[in-house]
Amino acid sequence: MGMSVTIHAATSQDAEQILKLQYLCYQSEAELYGDYSIEPLTQTLDGLRAELADGYALVARLGDEVVASVRGKADGGGTALIGKLIVHPRMQRHGLGGRLLDAIEGHFAAEPAAKRFQLFTGHRSEHNLRLYRSHGYVQVSAKEAGPALTIVTLEKETETGAYATSA
Repeated sequence: MGMSVTIHAATSQDAEQILKLQYLCYQSEAELYGDYSIEPLTQTLDGLRAELADGYALVARLGDEVVASVRGKADGGGTALIGKLIVHPRMQRHGLGGRLLDAIEGHFAAEPAAKRFQLFTGHRSEHNLRLYRSHGYVQVSAKEAGPALTIVTLEKETETGAYATSA
C-alpha cells in the first residue's frame, strides 16, 4: 500500500522545496506563452520566504516530499487573493489541485473579513481555467499583459460572503 498525500500549513522550512517545485511546474506555462522571464521562474528564495511570511500557504506532502502548494493573502478589502497553485507533474490530474484549492478557501472563509476569493491565470491555461470554473469561479476581467498573454481574473463569493450579501 502506498503513502497518502497530506496537506499542512507551509513553514519557512518548506521554502526551498516549494521554490524548486514552483520552478518545475511553471516550465509548462513559460513554454505555453513563450516567456521564461515570468515571476514564478525568477522569484528568489528570499522573495519566497518574504511571501510566505506575509501571507498563508499550504503544502501537500507525499512522505517528506512537497508535491504541491498554494498561497494566499487577505487584502483587507474582503478579498482573499489565491495564487501559485502548483502540483508536481507526476501528481497532476488526481484531484490534488482541487483539494488544495478547497483547503485554502476553507482557511480564508473562516476569517470574517473574507467575502470573496480571487485568482488569475493566463488565457491559454485551459487546465487551470477548467479547474477554477469547476470550483465555482467566474471570470470578472481579462487584461492584456503583452502580445501573447491575457491575464484572466476569476472570483467567487465565500459561503459567508454570499450569505451576508443575500441577508
